[in-house]
Amino acid sequence: MASQAPSDAHRLLWDSPAAPRRGPKPTLTLAAITRAGVALADEEGLAAVTMQRIAAGLGVTKMALYRYLPGKVELVALMTEAAMGDPPGLDTVAGGWRPKLHEWAQRLFEGFVRHPWLVDTTAGPRAIGPHELGWTEQAVAALIGTGLRGAEILDVAATLAGHAKAMAQQAAAAAVGDDTAEEGLTDAMGALIQGREDQFPALAATLDALAQEGGQDDALDFGLTRILDGVELLIAARRPADQ
Repeated sequence: MASQAPSDAHRLLWDSPAAPRRGPKPTLTLAAITRAGVALADEEGLAAVTMQRIAAGLGVTKMALYRYLPGKVELVALMTEAAMGDPPGLDTVAGGWRPKLHEWAQRLFEGFVRHPWLVDTTAGPRAIGPHELGWTEQAVAALIGTGLRGAEILDVAATLAGHAKAMAQQAAAAAVGDDTAEEGLTDAMGALIQGREDQFPALAATLDALAQEGGQDDALDFGLTRILDGVELLIAARRPADQ
């Protein structure tokens, strides 16, 4: 089967951009256009990013942007690559694969919190750039030599990334939500079931236990720990009996 030709987004992500050969002397760069897109998405959301808005912010016409890239699809690909940034250096993280992956997922979560729109732009089939692929490389490299199968290694990376995304979505919703969201999910649930304890007895008992026992409401770290616990059990099962 013939290989599919690289898309315009793929070429922009992986090839050094060539300067426009025709027209007036370039006054912009792809990097400047991409930075403007990232800034607009961070401030107003991905839906606000249009070629017209970017051009206006840069003080040029919309047609001027098309000398550098074909359209919004390619712009979003470049924005995603820029916002992902360089993958974390995990070589300095001591203790083996587990602390490396915990650090990797934590840093990924922080990136999604800084740029909430990344949750959407990193989903589904699309052109993937070297930064994003480098993040996957780091997670995979941490698990090389553990005895996990190739599919399992990739599934671990996908599961950790999915958890980081989900927690970042919750953080973004709380940041822009109503007063109930700002109070925190636990407080919101407590307020909702007040006077309805008979209807939600298990939840009422759990919230009472939380109030008495204390503890942190940290679903990110809790989830990462439980995921990595399961991975550790799987790795142990893959070891030969004499090890």
